[in-house]
Amino acid sequence: QVQLVESGGGLVQPGDSLKLSCTASGHTLSGYGMGWFRQAPGKEREFVAGIRRNSVGIYYADSVKGRFTISRSNTKNTVYLQMNSLKPDDTAVYYCAATRAIMSTPMTRGASYNYWGQGTQVTVSS
Repeated sequence: QVQLVESGGGLVQPGDSLKLSCTASGHTLSGYGMGWFRQAPGKEREFVAGIRRNSVGIYYADSVKGRFTISRSNTKNTVYLQMNSLKPDDTAVYYCAATRAIMSTPMTRGASYNYWGQGTQVTVSS
């Protein structure tokens, strides 16, 4: 079983940046596709960004495209989400997830992922 732990969340002002990390405990992520999802109060969980194994495919939600960057380090068993130009609407609990993805796997769907972290809170407020 893959165990995922997110870190890097916090309270920031609009326009600030944060970098989230998601690290697997005792497992290599080289064979997994990775994704970031978020859930804001009163809203459904939504896809944020995804990256396939070997970074052969990278995907972003329209709401974060151009502001967020997903990357991975297989040697560190870590996936990152660099978040720039943060907006109040970005406030949410952010979750990372892992999937044994193949090219036909839709990376934007939560059902495609087998393992989930516990989440880290990101709050964007003046």
